[in-house]
Amino acid sequence: MKNLIAELLVKLAQKEEESKELVAQVEALEIVVTALLRQMAQSDQQALINSVEVALENARPDPLVPVQDAQLLQQYVKKLLRHPRS
Repeated sequence: MKNLIAELLVKLAQKEEESKELVAQVEALEIVVTALLRQMAQSDQQALINSVEVALENARPDPLVPVQDAQLLQQYVKKLLRHPRS
């Protein structure tokens, strides 16, 4: 029983580490996208935003992907492009 608990704790620690890495990657990408958008002229920014939003609308998610997951992705992309980090 102790071995099972120890193995579960190790697996939990590994998952937590993976989660931290993913959060760091997402935050890094947000910073990069925000910096890039700030360097662009307003008209170029708007053209890029429109292009990404159109591409996202035209993308057809895999039928196995839950609708809520696709909507969540759309929400985050719009938030990132329309309201970048300060």
